Amino acid sequence: MATKEKLQCLKDFHKDILKPSPGKSPGTRPEDEAEGKPPQREKWASKIDFLLSVAGGFIGLGNVWRFPYLCYKNGGGAFLIPYFIFLFGGGLPVFFLEVVLGQYTSEGGITCWEKISPIFTGIGYASIVIVSLLNVYYIVILAWGLYYLFQSFQSVLPWAHCHQKWNTPTCVEDTLRKNKTLWISLNATNFTSPVTEFWERNVLSLSSGIEDIGIIKWDLALCLLLVWVICFFCIWKGVKSTGKVVYITATFPFIMLLVLLIRGVTLPGAAEGIKFYLYPDISRLADPQVWIDAGTQIFFSYAICLGAMTSLGSYNKYKYNCYRDCLLLGCLNSGTSFVSGFAIFSVLGFMAQEQGVNIADVAESGPGLAFIAYPKAVSMMPLPTFWAILFFIMLLLLGLDSQFVEVEGQITSLVDLHPSFLRKGYRREIFIAIVCFLSYLLGLTMVTEGGMYVFQLFDYYAASGVCLLWVAFFECIAVAWVYGADNIYDAIEDMIGYRPGPWMKWSWIVITPVLCVGCFVFSLAKYKPLTYNKVYTYPDWAIGLGWVLALSSMICIPMVMVIRIIQSDGSLIERIKAVAAPKEVNRWSKETESATSFCPNGTSNGGLIKPTHIIVETMM
Repeated sequence: MATKEKLQCLKDFHKDILKPSPGKSPGTRPEDEAEGKPPQREKWASKIDFLLSVAGGFIGLGNVWRFPYLCYKNGGGAFLIPYFIFLFGGGLPVFFLEVVLGQYTSEGGITCWEKISPIFTGIGYASIVIVSLLNVYYIVILAWGLYYLFQSFQSVLPWAHCHQKWNTPTCVEDTLRKNKTLWISLNATNFTSPVTEFWERNVLSLSSGIEDIGIIKWDLALCLLLVWVICFFCIWKGVKSTGKVVYITATFPFIMLLVLLIRGVTLPGAAEGIKFYLYPDISRLADPQVWIDAGTQIFFSYAICLGAMTSLGSYNKYKYNCYRDCLLLGCLNSGTSFVSGFAIFSVLGFMAQEQGVNIADVAESGPGLAFIAYPKAVSMMPLPTFWAILFFIMLLLLGLDSQFVEVEGQITSLVDLHPSFLRKGYRREIFIAIVCFLSYLLGLTMVTEGGMYVFQLFDYYAASGVCLLWVAFFECIAVAWVYGADNIYDAIEDMIGYRPGPWMKWSWIVITPVLCVGCFVFSLAKYKPLTYNKVYTYPDWAIGLGWVLALSSMICIPMVMVIRIIQSDGSLIERIKAVAAPKEVNRWSKETESATSFCPNGTSNGGLIKPTHIIVETMM
């Protein structure tokens, strides 16, 4: 057959097999419907849907409440040095790799590894365990934020003053800090602020420890239920619903962040706060903890090793230029983190000036920033109700799209395991409802009186930096060393029309694995058992439970390797080679055999042993 005829045959084959019929939902063919087959994979309606979904997925609460604090804590502007090293050596390469795997295989976070290298399918299962645990506790933050939002619709914010029913005799309003003599005497008797008592005594009703779990706080349980219902309806129709919701959830937070930034930098004391945020201390770079914080922050903020980016990429069209847009999204993500620091520390500078204290005394990270420091700051501003409502709406939208994108990634990965069953009728919607409901039930343990201790246990162990580094290391080994970095570059060239620079390839081969191993080892070496507020020490059984949560994901990779080797035939070397070889080879071979009727001479290619992009090259 002439070369042109061969190419046309292959194009017709792809067109007939992969292209959805017009007038139907994406990926659905009439012959599939007639035979009762599940619909083929959906595709994004436009590239904007993909861009906003990814942006919403990895631009979340960590950009606002974690990065600015880490920057100030670890040497200000000097922290940007290890941050950018991990960004270009680990974060962007792994993020791009996961999107590429999804787009190339059109599979979710588990089944993509079945086609790339079945022996590494444990990577997908590890990611699913991590993201499943993450989805249980991350949404609790949104429940707290929703509760604060409801409480903000009052003429006087309930955390601004004492004399509320939950306040103790030791409650003292922060305005008294300006009276230095009085405040020094009050400090001696450990007085507390109204915003702290609102958080610990009203919102959390904090118990003495994880041993005293207490009763469920039904106001928080209802808030948790409401955000789970919202999350369900954001993803229940797949990318058709997700791709539309993100137009609101992924754009409004930027508008609100800009408004808060403008308000913050115009407050008195803002300049001191920003200086405190960025002033470089190069000596801090000698501390390994600074590098650990930089590495873990990159992996957290880019939502990698969770399977979500692979799942989102799997809905891209095959020829979509994901390389260009991944770089743009990376700039947007890190840029948002950097700008958020100005919005946060300008307000903290104002609060420090109002209270007459150092900025270090008011700087917080995580829930402490969102539910103590910033609410305290807005209570000191003019129009405090307006700014409180604006802040908590921004907080909810930042967290909501991250939550439902991660849940969408979890659902996609699980549905792809049994597509013929779960894609029929309304089974996918029912399955999503079951997953959301089970996650809600587990989350109820975190809205009890001892729920904060459970929340911190999950946060510290279940989706820890150690787990993410472990998964990222094996992702790079599987693709760069087993499947082959040049082979994946061939796939990228086939999809986007050109080969990226060598930076990505060498990151997958050397730089990212080295950074992951180094950060992993130092994280274990500097490990400290979990405490709450540096006062409460978790009991040994709770620490053991935390390590069970961490190892439940990490053990998936070696366990699946052993299972796959045992299930195969031949000598040990033959077994390893068999389960390490790409499975997509057989897929293309079978599909080409079944498509011989499309070719003029009916010639089959039963001996096909290369992925599609290599077939095209050999025929040319």
